Amino acid sequence: MNNNYVFERVEKKYLISDKKLNLLIKHIEPYMTIDKYGIHTICNIYYDTDIYDLIRNSIEKPSYKEKLRLRSYGIPNKNDEVFLELKKKYDNTVFKRRISLTLKEAEAYLESGIKPRKEGQILREIDYFINFYKPEKKIFIAYDRIALFGNEDANLRITLDMNIRSRIHNLDLSKGDYGKNIDNFNNYLMEIKTPCTLPLWLVNILSELEIYPVSFSKYGAIYKQDLAKERFNQIIYSRESEKFMTEWRNIKCLQVS
Repeated sequence: MNNNYVFERVEKKYLISDKKLNLLIKHIEPYMTIDKYGIHTICNIYYDTDIYDLIRNSIEKPSYKEKLRLRSYGIPNKNDEVFLELKKKYDNTVFKRRISLTLKEAEAYLESGIKPRKEGQILREIDYFINFYKPEKKIFIAYDRIALFGNEDANLRITLDMNIRSRIHNLDLSKGDYGKNIDNFNNYLMEIKTPCTLPLWLVNILSELEIYPVSFSKYGAIYKQDLAKERFNQIIYSRESEKFMTEWRNIKCLQVS
C-alpha cells in the first residue's frame, strides 16, 4: 500500500452509478492503470469527542475541518502495521499526515496514553490534537476499493469505493471488516486526488459523461443515519441546559436535511 506519510492535494468526490462507472472506465482506460492491489479492503476507526464535535462541525461544511482515524489495509493482527492519520481540509485542499505503528502500539497510545518510541513532527501534531480534543473511538468504517493511477503522472489517482459498511460496537480493527451498509446507497464513491489541477482530458471526460462533484462524507452519512439518533436519545435524558437544547435543535435539523 501507499506508505507516504505526508500528503497535500486536492480531492474531489463523485457519486456514480454502475452504468456511469462502466462508461467512465472505458473512457479513462488509455490514460490510467489499476494499481497492483486490485480490489482491496480498507478498515478505519474514527475518533471523535464524546458529543461528536468533529463530525458535527464537518457536516456544517466549514472552510477548515479535521479528523483522526486509525487505518488498516485488510484485517490486521496485533503485530501488523496500521496507520494513525490526522487529516485536515482547508477549502478544497487536503493535508494528511500519518505515522505507521503496529496495531498493538497504536491501541496502547490511543487508549492508554503510552507513547510509541517514534518521535517527530507528525507525532507531535497528533499529540496536540489528542490533548486538545480528548477523542475516543466512535465508529468502525470499512469499504472495498479499486485505485487507479495516471500513466503520465502517477500522482493523479482515482479511487472507487463500494460496499461501505460500519459498526459502532466491537471497535477493533482485528475483529473483522463486517458492518451495516448505508441505507439506500447503491452508488460508487469516486475520489479524484491530485496535487494540482485536473488534466484537460479528464475534465472533458467528466463533462461528457455528466459526472459532477458532490459533497459526501462516509462518516457524515453514517452519523446522520445512525449516530445522531443515539446522541438525540442521550440529550433527552440529560439536563435541559441551553447547551443541550441547542445541540438537540441542530440534530433535528440534520435529520430532515
